[in-house]
Amino acid sequence: MPPHASFSVFKRDERDKMPELPEVETVMRGLTPVLEGKRLSRADARRPDLRLPIPADFTDRLVGNRVERLVRRSKYILMEMADGLVVILHLGMSGRVTIHKAGEIPPEPGKHDHIILATETGDHVYYNDTRRFGIVTFTDTQTKDSHPLLKDIGPEPLGNAFNTAVLNAGLKGRKSTIKAALLDQKLVAGLGNIYVCEALWRAGISPKRTADSVAGKRAERLFPIIRQVLEEAINAGGSTLRDYAQVDGELGYFQHSFQVYGREGGACATEGCGGTVIRIVQSNRSTFYCPSCQR
Repeated sequence: MPPHASFSVFKRDERDKMPELPEVETVMRGLTPVLEGKRLSRADARRPDLRLPIPADFTDRLVGNRVERLVRRSKYILMEMADGLVVILHLGMSGRVTIHKAGEIPPEPGKHDHIILATETGDHVYYNDTRRFGIVTFTDTQTKDSHPLLKDIGPEPLGNAFNTAVLNAGLKGRKSTIKAALLDQKLVAGLGNIYVCEALWRAGISPKRTADSVAGKRAERLFPIIRQVLEEAINAGGSTLRDYAQVDGELGYFQHSFQVYGREGGACATEGCGGTVIRIVQSNRSTFYCPSCQR
């Protein structure tokens, strides 16, 4: 790992600037070796709020406290502390986490470096958020599952609680499009526009289909593909179209594997299809798909 590494939300279609599950997972994995098991020697909140107020006792609760573990829940990173405190972090649309390793002199915080953490071992973590749409707030281990930000989130798509039966049950009787259903965080956690487009293309399912028409054999085909797309993106370090980077400073490369997202007018990559990728708008979101092979 280089002494200075950063990662951020990359530029996409305007409504797709929120980090998706693979990006959040990559940030969480990058922070884990720096923070997990470490006691905090510094915790500064340099403004009173982002999208929500930052707890007034932010510094008092964190300095001297030990980070037990970091976990991801949907698109949130949870930092669980030794005393039962849980810090909830959401990157918003422009959130950026930068790590300055022990042994280097960390730079003076910039205008948009709103949160500064330091460990007893000398590592520094800066949270930068130009647009201030991120969230930094508190809950605790006993009540985190009922916290307003977390209580209505569905099962994790990569966890054992999400399976074909759960997907089928969530789609039956639902008259919205399959695209809208998969973006519903109550059905499954963390799926975003880019990876839903990619999964539906691989499964040969039209994003315009009603969700209930996908229940059954189509859902059986779709379920493993959702996991496959997410796992490939995580392994690639998250997607980037501009400046998203994983913890070691390398850019994520899954965007080189996009088959439909952002490829309006391009030839469909399905072998023997011969169709053309088109873009439509669904619920004010760009949807990319091939009408020839996605039915």
